Parts: sequence; structure tokens; C-alpha cells
Amino acid sequence: MDARQYILSPREAYVAEQQWRVVKKSVDARQRELKVHLTVLTDEQGKPISKDAPIPLYEPPVFQDVHQAKRSAVIIGAGPAGLFAALTLLEHGIKPVIYERGKEVSERKKDIALLNRNEGLNPESNYCFGEGGAGTFSDGKLFSRSKKRGNMQRVMELFHYFGAPDTVLYEAHAHIGSDKLPGIIRAMREKIIECGGEIHFETCVTSLKNFKFQISNFKFPIILAIGHSAHDTYRMLAAEGVALETKGFAMGVRAEHPQALINRLMYHSTNVEYVGNASYSLVTQVDGRGVYSFCMCPGGHIVPAGSEAGSCVVNGMSASHRNSPYANSGIVVQINPEDIPGDDPLRGLAFQEELERLAFEHGGPQAQAPGQRLKDFVEGRLSKDLPSCSYLPGIVSSRLDQWLPAHIGKRLQHGFKDFDRKYTGYLTNEAVIVGVESRSSSAVRIPRDPESLESVNTPGLYPCGEGAGYAGGITSSALDGINAALKIAEMSESRNNHTIITQ
Repeated sequence: MDARQYILSPREAYVAEQQWRVVKKSVDARQRELKVHLTVLTDEQGKPISKDAPIPLYEPPVFQDVHQAKRSAVIIGAGPAGLFAALTLLEHGIKPVIYERGKEVSERKKDIALLNRNEGLNPESNYCFGEGGAGTFSDGKLFSRSKKRGNMQRVMELFHYFGAPDTVLYEAHAHIGSDKLPGIIRAMREKIIECGGEIHFETCVTSLKNFKFQISNFKFPIILAIGHSAHDTYRMLAAEGVALETKGFAMGVRAEHPQALINRLMYHSTNVEYVGNASYSLVTQVDGRGVYSFCMCPGGHIVPAGSEAGSCVVNGMSASHRNSPYANSGIVVQINPEDIPGDDPLRGLAFQEELERLAFEHGGPQAQAPGQRLKDFVEGRLSKDLPSCSYLPGIVSSRLDQWLPAHIGKRLQHGFKDFDRKYTGYLTNEAVIVGVESRSSSAVRIPRDPESLESVNTPGLYPCGEGAGYAGGITSSALDGINAALKIAEMSESRNNHTIITQ
């Protein structure tokens, strides 16, 4: 077999995708006429192979029964890093025992529904905490800029194995959707339990002293996959002497435009029948710091992503069809450790929390968020009214240009002007910004040995994923969890220690 690339019109590509075995797909919007690049498998004569040909898409995983396993590992957190670590441990005959502070995905959906109706926040079950982590209900984009070593394709294959559509195997910017991800996450959990693993929901780990772990004789390794919003856990780690350090992160706002406008700017057309709603990726430099789009959600919604009372945080999501009339994206400003005075490794968290508190004070009751028309923000005036917005709890008019810290607000204003120079019409009062987008990445890193992946001062502790400061999304977090599990399996096998693990 070989592969051949075709450059087709959107309609031609749609028809071909139903008939041929596609291995790669991307949309080319650089010219006024849209083109789709399809790479398909071909036979010896160069003829495309049928989509239904009996050719395996990939080698399926083989999960071992670990009910009676003599090797075990604890995983703290059931987000993508934790779940993919657990699945990898099963492949190597090691029993995963997961502790997750939030609820299982079905119960979590009920708490999120209450939050969207502005009926209150459950600090342990929300868009950040619960089975599947922040990614479960915030879009499910499977795109990563990560250059880390590892088999990113295997991440896609595992998602597919547990129910994701074929498109995750070949689309350049694959997407599952917040309506489909819960079922996939549930299937992963059921497989872990079926094979003998354990998952303990509504169980927040408040001290590592609860576990007797040490890798030196392989008694009890712990994979720490807490996610970027577990601020209380960071403080617990600091109190117990685990090495931490401040890292660069980014903060800003959510910008929401009519999707039809974004389609015109990106595709030069509002006819997106065969390619779907357009997304964008924007970046510029303002006064030595990056200003860029983050987690762009075509046909999506803005959602309340706070995890603490008295704070206001927003994020974006979209369902699998991406068919809402809104397009939203985080527009954030790069923040370096030296931008925050002091030497406390948790000072970035305190900075995030202060801005989230300000957003809450300038919002409305419960989860209502502060908003401002985009052009009004750039020109420094109050919006007398606000456009319709996908944010269900509601938005209230606020002068974000006045209360955002100057090193964020001023850079955002210049950044939006730069974006409009690239895509004339982006800077418009048809668009609204909503504050604040503060959880784009962790403000803390848990340093680890580059070879063993263990904490530099706590042997047996494997920090991974976004919460450890080594990933930036679903796929890179999943891959980091896989790598941590592989290190544990490698260490276990090299020492050939089969002592039964007890808690």
C-alpha cells in the first residue's frame, strides 16, 4: 500500500471521504477559493482503497486483567493524564488505583447544568473538577503544539478505540465535542474497572502522607495528575515540601463574534456546508509579550469555568457539530515569572486568583460575567448595551479596560488592533469580550527528573499533565500520562519486584 494526496473542492472532498480510506485531511483557506488536502491509501496500481476495506486502522490495545496483580500504582486525578496513565498501566499488568475529587461524568453533568442556569457552583464538581477533567465539558479539541517525545497518534487511537469518530485519526485539528466526550470517558472508566482497576470519586487527596510510597524498592509509586485548577493541592504540596516553581502562563478574556462573520473573514464565504464553521489562530507581539488566541471554539459557547466561590472564570466549548451561531476564543497575554514580584513559587496562583476575584466583583449575581463590546474595549468606553452572547449565566456591562491590570489590558487593546489589520472586520462592536480567561495553563511547575520523570525531591512521585506544568491540552496531557506510566512499568520490570501492594 501507498498514499496519495488530492487537492479537492470541499464538496469533492466530502464525497471522497465517504468512499476512500483517508489518512490525513486539512482545509486550505489561504486563497479565496477553499481547497481540501486529502491523503488517502492507495493500492499497487495507485487506486484509492475503499473506506470499507478490511484493513486494520491500527493495532488495538491489549489490557490485562489486574484483579490479582502484585504491582499497583496510585493516580491522583481522573483527567486525560490520569485516565491514559491508567490505561497504559493496564497494558503492562499494573493495577491503577485512581482518586478523583469530583463526581463521575453523569452526576457531574447535573452540577454543570445548575451552574449554567446560574443556580450555584459546586466547588468539587464543575467544568474543572470531575471525571475526564477540564477537557470533558470544554470542547474536546485533540490538537497539540507539543513537540514532546511520544506517540501522539496512539492517543488518537485510544480515543477512537473508546468511541471517538474515525475523523480523530486523520483530521489536522481533530475534534470530538463536549456532547460526545462524556460517553468516551465513561467507556474508559468501565474498561479500567472491568480489568480490575479502581476509581474512587468524590475523594480529594489532602495529604501525601496518607500514602506510604517509595520507588527505591517499588512499594507505591504515585502519578500526580491534578490538573491546572487544583490550587488547594498545590498549597498542600508546598506545605509537605514537594519542590515547586513558578512558570510562565497567560491570562486575558474570551472574545465572541458571530460565527457568520468569522466564516467570511477566514473562508471569504458564509457557505460552509462541506467544511464546517471556520476557526482561527492569531498571534502578535506587544511590548515584548505574546498576545494570542487560545482554545478557539467555532460554533461554540462560552462557559463558567470557575472552581471557587467568589471568583469568575470563563472558558469555551463546542459540541460535535459545532453549529451554534457564535465563535469564541480565549485571547490571552503571555505572563513571565519576572512579571510578578516576589519569589514565592505560588505567586502566579495568587495573581490568577486576584484577577478572578476582580472579575467576580465586576460581574453580576452568581456566575454572571463582566462583558464589553470589543471596539468599546479597545477605544476605552462603557458599552451601553451588549450583543447576544452564548454565555448562559448572563453577562453585565463593565469597563474591562479600566480594571484589567495595565500590562494585560493595554496589550490586549494593541493585540486586537493587530488582529484587525490581518483580518479586517475582526475589531467590531458586533463582538463582545467576557472576563476573565485565566486558566489557559498552570502557573506552577512541579520540577521532575527529565529521565525518570519523578519529582526532583520526592522519589516515587510522578507529576504529569497540565497540573504539573508539562502539558497544555487534552492530547499533550494524555501523552504525558502515558509517559509517566511507561516509566513506572519500566522501573517495575527492571527491578522484578512482585511484592503485593497494600494501602
